[in-house]
Amino acid sequence: MARVFVLNGVNLGSLGERRPEVYGSQTLRDIEDLLRGEFPDVELEFRQTDFEGEFVSWVRESASSDGLVVNPGAWTHYSYAIHDALEMLSVPKVEVHLSNVHAREGWRRVSVVSPAVDATVAGMGASGYLAAVRYVLGR
Repeated sequence: MARVFVLNGVNLGSLGERRPEVYGSQTLRDIEDLLRGEFPDVELEFRQTDFEGEFVSWVRESASSDGLVVNPGAWTHYSYAIHDALEMLSVPKVEVHLSNVHAREGWRRVSVVSPAVDATVAGMGASGYLAAVRYVLGR
């Protein structure tokens, strides 16, 4: 059975409440349920934290998995610690953003994480997670 880590960063625990017009009305639990329903034969390690060091530790832990899907939230734009942890991994890695960050504020268009992953999905809402897991499993 394939094992895929799905790591969610800062403020993503507030999905469904925080700016639903931007991020959608689905909660992180809804997204987890969607993934588990779509991929019943995949062991999904679905986690969320607001603590950057914990997130980095989980990235390192994912080295023993079959792939990694990350939504670092705002850390995307400035966390070189997350970039460096991702860069060390040899498993397939996909960065996900619920909103189209390229159509938003200028600072959201810059990702220090993107150079350390294999692919990026943005603007597809929860469906972006489905696409990311499919990509990881296909590598």
